[in-house]
Amino acid sequence: MSTTRAALTDEDIRTLVKGATPDERAVAAHKICRNIDRSVVTPADRDKAHEILRVMASDAAELVRRALAVTLKNSPNVPRDVALKLARDVESISLPILSASPAFTDEDLIEIVRLGGPVRQVVIAKRPRVSQAVTEAIVENGVERAVEAACANDNADFAERTLQKVIERFERSERVLAAVAYRQALPMSVTEKLIDMVSEQVRDHLINHQTLSPELALEIAMGAKERATIDLVDQAGRAADVKTFVAHLHKNERLTASLLLRALAHGHMTFFEWGVAELASVPHHRTWLMIHDAGPLGLRAIYERTALPARLFPAFRAAVDTYHSMEFDGGAKDRERFQERMLQRFLTQPANASRDDVEYLLEKMDRISQEARRGARAVQTA
Repeated sequence: MSTTRAALTDEDIRTLVKGATPDERAVAAHKICRNIDRSVVTPADRDKAHEILRVMASDAAELVRRALAVTLKNSPNVPRDVALKLARDVESISLPILSASPAFTDEDLIEIVRLGGPVRQVVIAKRPRVSQAVTEAIVENGVERAVEAACANDNADFAERTLQKVIERFERSERVLAAVAYRQALPMSVTEKLIDMVSEQVRDHLINHQTLSPELALEIAMGAKERATIDLVDQAGRAADVKTFVAHLHKNERLTASLLLRALAHGHMTFFEWGVAELASVPHHRTWLMIHDAGPLGLRAIYERTALPARLFPAFRAAVDTYHSMEFDGGAKDRERFQERMLQRFLTQPANASRDDVEYLLEKMDRISQEARRGARAVQTA
């Protein structure tokens, strides 16, 4: 370990081993640890470093052991036996090394979760990477705080069945259920189970950020759940797989003229295109060309193949023309302004939309306006 010895000097090693006070030995330990982390290059360096670290881990002074645990908590140069020895130490030493050290195997972490107590469970749950095996152990053996911490850690990997266990075990814990709901991505089965278990605020987050099956989206939108907390039109606009979503709506006789008109008036052109393609049994690329044809006949020709009511064609014509006449301007509230202008212009066209559809669009305009006013007030008070 020539590089390390050159950087440290023999005096540093002597101070570590024979220093008169814990403070002196802790300072030496800190310096040695920093140099070890920079200087281990060869297998011989590594073996010598491990010998020195074992001396530190056995020092009677807590300050020395803590210097090791804190300074090298992220280091790949800590041998597994030293990491395990520190993990069994007092919390001021065990927690830093448990929080991030790559020395532990999944089996090590699972055993510590099972036997190590709540504080250690929470620290492991917050590690930079937590495998499915470890999250499963936390869910089965961990206290509520540990399970919440793991669920709130998007770098913790969960199997679908493990998330289902979380919901079953902590069905009455708002904190744990909210932590699950706010994960970046959830399996559809987990999202749908949570919908009926969480607060309205968390439910809205699930609806707006997670994938719902078309069946559940329809149930909620049609009022089969407690309240229509989702707007089917907005769900259509957010659908990751629009083709499949549209096909399901059609199969369940929900791909109606009203839905298409509302979606189009709200700016969801892609959904409208796929909806028309589905109803007309025409490939999407051909449908796209006909809808966006600069001439007057393309849209009418494809519309007539859908069997949608002839009386509503002027409304669709007006909506498509309005869409083509508008552009995004790249501003901060681009989409909101676009939708508001689309709805305003759509409602002033001499179209034959039903009273219910007009009321729906007016309500949408009112909601957009309210959100814009709230945003403006927030900026003024900031």
